Amino acid sequence: MINKLNLLLFFIFINSLSFSQEIKDFKIDSILSLLTLKEKVSMCHAQSQFSSPGVPRLGIPELWMSDGPHGIRAEINWSNWDYSGWTNDYITAFPALTCLAATFNPFLSNQYGTSIGEEARYRKKDILLGPGVNIYRTPLNGRNFEYMGEDPYLASIMVVPYIKGVQTNGVAACVKHFALNNQELWRNHINVQVSDRALNEIYLPAFKAAVKLGETWSIMGAYNQFRGQHCSHHELLLNKILKTDWNFDGVVISDWGGTHNTKEAALNGLDIEMGSPIDTKTPTRQAFDANFLGSSFLELVKSREIDERVLDDKVRRILCLMMRTTLDLGRPLGKINNVEHSHVARQVATEGIVLLKNRANFFPLNPDKKLTIALIGENAIKSMTTGGGSSELKANYEVSPLEGLKKRFKNASIIFSKGYTSENSDQDPKLLISDAIEKATQADVVLFVGGLNKNRGQDCEAEDRKELKLPYNQDYLIGELQKVNPNIGVVLVGGNAVSMPWILKVKAVLQTWYLGSEAGNAIADIISGDSNPSGKLPFSFPVKLNDNSAHFFGELSYPGDGETQIYKDDILVGYRWHDTKNIKPLFSFGHGLSYTTFEISEIKSNKKFYTASDSIILSYKLTNTGRREGAEVVQVYIGKSNSKIPRALKELKGFKKTHLAAGNQTTEIITINISDLSFYDESISNWNLELGDYMVYVGNSSGSISKMTSINIK
Repeated sequence: MINKLNLLLFFIFINSLSFSQEIKDFKIDSILSLLTLKEKVSMCHAQSQFSSPGVPRLGIPELWMSDGPHGIRAEINWSNWDYSGWTNDYITAFPALTCLAATFNPFLSNQYGTSIGEEARYRKKDILLGPGVNIYRTPLNGRNFEYMGEDPYLASIMVVPYIKGVQTNGVAACVKHFALNNQELWRNHINVQVSDRALNEIYLPAFKAAVKLGETWSIMGAYNQFRGQHCSHHELLLNKILKTDWNFDGVVISDWGGTHNTKEAALNGLDIEMGSPIDTKTPTRQAFDANFLGSSFLELVKSREIDERVLDDKVRRILCLMMRTTLDLGRPLGKINNVEHSHVARQVATEGIVLLKNRANFFPLNPDKKLTIALIGENAIKSMTTGGGSSELKANYEVSPLEGLKKRFKNASIIFSKGYTSENSDQDPKLLISDAIEKATQADVVLFVGGLNKNRGQDCEAEDRKELKLPYNQDYLIGELQKVNPNIGVVLVGGNAVSMPWILKVKAVLQTWYLGSEAGNAIADIISGDSNPSGKLPFSFPVKLNDNSAHFFGELSYPGDGETQIYKDDILVGYRWHDTKNIKPLFSFGHGLSYTTFEISEIKSNKKFYTASDSIILSYKLTNTGRREGAEVVQVYIGKSNSKIPRALKELKGFKKTHLAAGNQTTEIITINISDLSFYDESISNWNLELGDYMVYVGNSSGSISKMTSINIK
């Protein structure tokens, strides 16, 4: 008989030993042998809205989970979705992941992950439900703001340091949503059809990097179906690709309510089922053991219809996760709402802001000059940490754009007008517009702060946007403001591309994302010139919706017919589509201006001819030819000349962000493995390297290439 004290002493002894695979297996087998069948099954499903059971009689703690990828969500009640109303669950809100991706800065991604992991640990969370790496396929996806853009290479590079940072705190990252959750409309049932090549080249690489390089401890299954099976219990995705091909040793967690069948869940790779079942006859939630991996699973194991070894594999994985989290006696205690976290949030926000247009050096505005600035737009005052679905946050503080600009531009007279409203209210839209126009006529400069928000039907979980244009009649308002004051700059908030019929009429455009607690300060940093913008777009902005690849092929490609969706754009997603089909975007992937200028020169590869085991070592000189410090992201794209198979014109294969003082120059190196130029060959169900000539494109966006050179693979 073993009691809690003896078990605790046993864990202390074992934790003092080295963490070899043999020791880890011994620890897990020792615990597994003590568990009853019912206790093992109980560990495979939820016990509350955000926890799964431990084993109380053995002192094995529960696993506690939390949304979301850019901040720790407020406490939720035990058995419903209402907030608990705590007063000690305020947190630092970090920028959404589109902003993090726009930094093109893996070092910052690690700082971000470390900081959010510290906050999760302080809040006693064991699993952080993020980051998200689903590919940006359509600008209408309501959840794009939670992801890392349209390019699998960029997402792969940025997700790994995030995971490493989170998990240094003894908190598991849970990478989501595996896989092909590229829209919110009909997400619970839409059956996605996509080629094996597009699956492996576009939609899986970031997940693969998260597993193989990031060594993530958990993965969340997606809601949608893929080839007729729900992704949370999917033979190909979970058993074959994730657990066999990639040797994933972590835990697969369902999205909440994403499980549909006991046998499929048991046999097709799901380890922990989250969400509480709802009685179909009444709108009441049932006890958590009514989950598919609950009592019905127990009965199937008891009757030997399901082999107990299937259950034991799940429990081993859960115990392994616990060894890394709840049973790791040496993990740190965490930190929350400290100065360091605010600094990271502000740094990510500042580096992620993208200067899309800047005619006649409209930005920066001189903060010491006595200006009258008309600040127009609801987004200048609207909270963006709340709303958006499961990623909404209870921020310790949130600096609005109005607050940030007033704080920095103390010599200016800032007059605010809402201009439009996103709420159902008694405010007359015509009066709002007329007030905004009146304010604009009084000003030296107009700053329109608009874009999207986190209302349902905008950037929000569970529903997609209806159109590409700005909501709430903002396009009209911008046009009217420009008529009375042409000295206008537009500050866009949001996580998706929008159309800009007014682009030729305004002097400047900033894309500012959802920036979290430090939003207003970061925007003021850029507008004042205290910081030089260095963000780059992680996705393309199409001129019109049908210029986007998913929409070009009609409704069956997006959003589907209500049951099935076919990815007819295949591998040509984002800039791959625009470049290959010569459809000019409004703004290219990787685009982003600066207040200084850079020159990329002396671009050289280490040799002309390569073999499959070689690496391209590309060197270049980067010179800051302007008058102030700044940072540039040099991007390397590679395309196959005269390919025997359909290919994109070019694909991102390397990038580097470099900070340089005015007038300074540096020589940098980007290394690309030749094996990374392989394509997924469906005829052999594996990767294949095509020999021959390749073009190497070096520039600062997919649409701005400084030099092209050729190499040959023999």
